[in-house]
Amino acid sequence: MKVRAGYEISYDCPAPTPMILQLSVHPSRIPDLLTWDRMQIDQPVPVNTYHDGFGNFCHVIRAPAGRLTFSTDFVVHDKGDPDAVAPDAIQHALEDLPVEVLVYLLGSRYCETDRLMNIAWPLFGHVPKGWPLVAAICDYVHNHITFGYAHASPMKTAFDAYNEKRGVCRDFAHLAVAMCRCMNIPARYCTGYLGDIGVPPDDSPMDFSAWFEAYLGGRWYTFDARHNHPRIGRILMARGRDATDVAIVTSFGPCTLSGFKVITDEIV
Repeated sequence: MKVRAGYEISYDCPAPTPMILQLSVHPSRIPDLLTWDRMQIDQPVPVNTYHDGFGNFCHVIRAPAGRLTFSTDFVVHDKGDPDAVAPDAIQHALEDLPVEVLVYLLGSRYCETDRLMNIAWPLFGHVPKGWPLVAAICDYVHNHITFGYAHASPMKTAFDAYNEKRGVCRDFAHLAVAMCRCMNIPARYCTGYLGDIGVPPDDSPMDFSAWFEAYLGGRWYTFDARHNHPRIGRILMARGRDATDVAIVTSFGPCTLSGFKVITDEIV
């Protein structure tokens, strides 16, 4: 299966503004690219590219005053397989986990395990450990939060989403990640492209999507509390503890989003 993906994003800056951009596909998907995912900038801005501590591509720029537009348009090969399902995947004891996954048990900016611990255990303490536990958390979050773009807020945390019972895909992911961590399951936040492939088309404008991965049975598995069923054609961009680590743009000064378009379409 071939998927065309890309974006066109514009920011207005009142003054020169440093930024870190995370807009490239994840290094793990580079071998699948059929055309290069090359970030285009509509002004001659120097770019310093590096890998962060989570293995994501990051680009450092200094946006000039005025409007700056980033864009890309590429084609990627995808196997077309739905998200893996492994009902027998076990949950590891903490002392048996690889040390590199332990960070995904800790609270973070948007996933306040300390505030949710006493909520999670009464809800899920009786559920069998492993895959059934993560599935139960996804079911709960899927039913607890009402999706709506009008409910988006960059300040909203997992605890806020739990109390407000409404949000966007990042809020579903944050609450599920926090609940998994409360139940001693390593979980990490993911962002990327997810088109309407294999499902009825959505009339809403295309956006980037958020989901999460849980560590079970010696590997990471993909879960999606918003859609709550296996999907086809995910194109990973970045992983981290929460949205802080994978923000598409982190600006070090005031700026205003003035244009936003994302494309993710299967090429037939």
